[in-house]
Amino acid sequence: MRYIKWVLIITFWVLVASFFHYTLPQKDIVRITDTYEKRIDFGENSIFWATADVGSDGTTANRDVFFIQSRQASNDRVMVYRNEDTGWGWPPYLKFDTSNLQAEAADAKSTAAAPQYAIVKHYGWRNEFLSIFPNAISVTPVDGPNASKGIPVLNIFILLLFAMVVYFIWVRWRRFRMARIDPALEEMQDNWDAAGDAVSERGGRVRRWINTWWAK
Repeated sequence: MRYIKWVLIITFWVLVASFFHYTLPQKDIVRITDTYEKRIDFGENSIFWATADVGSDGTTANRDVFFIQSRQASNDRVMVYRNEDTGWGWPPYLKFDTSNLQAEAADAKSTAAAPQYAIVKHYGWRNEFLSIFPNAISVTPVDGPNASKGIPVLNIFILLLFAMVVYFIWVRWRRFRMARIDPALEEMQDNWDAAGDAVSERGGRVRRWINTWWAK
């Protein structure tokens, strides 16, 4: 039972960490190599795609999606971002400027011979096996590959707020358990012990009565 409890606890916190890692914004310093538009047929990975652009028909099974190709400044690895509106949905980035962002990304394209770098702010994961792409939120030109990404103030604030909420719930739960659950469990244990003692006493009486018959 103890192992099941710890497995459930670890699974819960892994899911929480995965949720925050996917949802919270991250920043990459990249060299944008190309931008394009592609028709996507959504399948089992549709949960990792945003809804259709605000004002367009979102009932179709496929639609055109903007993409931004790049190479990361840290290791020169290829990174591909999708560029979709989040609208009023989740995550709550309130992104409505997909077309403008695509134009900014196209204007920031450069070659390896004359590189120009930019910070791409995004959320989500890149998984080639499941065809999952992070969603670009903004593109900001920077001076070079070693430019500062800045302090992730929003991430720190959200994580601190979440930690405060968890701590508040844990304190309230601990007080409730000590005031209500633990006394009830102790009372149940006492009643169980008393019932066991009573059964043992009755069993002893029966054995003594049987022994008197054997003595005759």
